[in-house]
Amino acid sequence: MCTPEQQIMKKIKIFLASSIELKPERERFEIEIYRKCKSWFDKGLFLHLDIWEDMSARMSLTGSQSEYNNLLKDADLFVFLAYSKVGMYTEEEFEHAFGQFKSTHKPFIFTYFKTPPENTEDTLAHFKQKLNELKHFYANFNDVNDLWNQFNKELDRLEADGFTENKRPEKNSGSTIITQTAEKIYNIDKIDTATFS
Repeated sequence: MCTPEQQIMKKIKIFLASSIELKPERERFEIEIYRKCKSWFDKGLFLHLDIWEDMSARMSLTGSQSEYNNLLKDADLFVFLAYSKVGMYTEEEFEHAFGQFKSTHKPFIFTYFKTPPENTEDTLAHFKQKLNELKHFYANFNDVNDLWNQFNKELDRLEADGFTENKRPEKNSGSTIITQTAEKIYNIDKIDTATFS
């Protein structure tokens, strides 16, 4: 049996997509991920979080967004957060994550929507409808503590399965796999999914 010093760490890559309006949630999410990482150290698991704030600002021949999308090729988990809008780049990241999922059954995809104040128009209804048509159950969260409690449970489920199972949880946790009906919604057949293999 290996000692913790001899143990080979397994890296779990998490890609977090959201707009700037959720910056406080993103910052707290990052803190909680690394707290979880510390608690899982003796299990040989390292959680690596990719967020756009950590990306290089240098010019890319293919565009900065394409560099972010390339990270999705290696992601094990894709976490999507939204509040009052889904920006075109965040939606593009979702589409790339789905294209990757369709090809390889990874990354695990989780979508969370921050609950707006009462009597506020749901500006995300169109995007949520697309998810409904994909038979994907998104989750709502009230604040960052609620978000972390929900996602932490998902991490524990995945860890129990060795991060190898992509199946529907026994109870409705608000996050499930996305089915194959996306061609109707996102025209995924137009995305070169060969680039994701």
